[in-house]
Amino acid sequence: MNLSLTRPIVFFDVETTGLNIGKDKIIELALLKVNPDGSEATKVWRVNPEIPIAKEAEAIHGISNADLKDAPVFAEVADEVHHFLENCDLAGYNSNKFDLPLLVEEFLRVGKDFDLRDKKCIDVQNIFHKMEPRNLSAAYRFYCQKELIDAHQALADTRATFEILKGQLEKYDGETHEDAKTGKITKLENNIKVLSDFSREVRTVDFAGHIVFNEKDEEVFNFGKYKGVPVVKVFTIEPPYYDWMMKADFPLYTKKIITRIYKGLKIK
Repeated sequence: MNLSLTRPIVFFDVETTGLNIGKDKIIELALLKVNPDGSEATKVWRVNPEIPIAKEAEAIHGISNADLKDAPVFAEVADEVHHFLENCDLAGYNSNKFDLPLLVEEFLRVGKDFDLRDKKCIDVQNIFHKMEPRNLSAAYRFYCQKELIDAHQALADTRATFEILKGQLEKYDGETHEDAKTGKITKLENNIKVLSDFSREVRTVDFAGHIVFNEKDEEVFNFGKYKGVPVVKVFTIEPPYYDWMMKADFPLYTKKIITRIYKGLKIK
């Protein structure tokens, strides 16, 4: 189905140095303009951010600072980008939360106003999530082709979850999945350990996710000023941090974990 347009709409996507809208910068910007007559025009820029690209970001998009050493900075392409977007509406995927505010930040950093008041902005991801909700009833409908009766009653939800897992195995058994960050390939199979490992977002130590395993299998903090730092190291150089955590509103299981780690140290 063709879009019903009264003026051009630009679909856009950015690759960035990281996920902090206030600090990170665009390193690649792609624009696809669709005109009311159906004609299209595309523009792609690579941009030197003049700051380091986070390793996590580089692992996803594969662009390094070395790749951008001869690319223009955003200030040098800002006028051309701005002109391409004039009198156009905008659309992207997760764009309202990330791509669009980051693009506006880039314009403002170089002293160029980018007024959104006259633009309609479509976030395709939001339409997807609203029309295809990711809740238990939707999963039951997708994998089991049945409507969930008595949703939010514990036993009905429990049995539906059991049936969904069986439906997932029927659909995905033998298929492979490549992790976008690590490149690790997992073959889905009817094996509890495989399913347990695959279904975890991160390898948590305390379930709540305050402490996780890093790539060296070290227990590291996953929050605050010591995020990514081994718990052992933090408690060694700053023992009062343990006392603060024990008095703060952390789950009891998290406190049990840090107590086990703390007691294993030889702190003078």
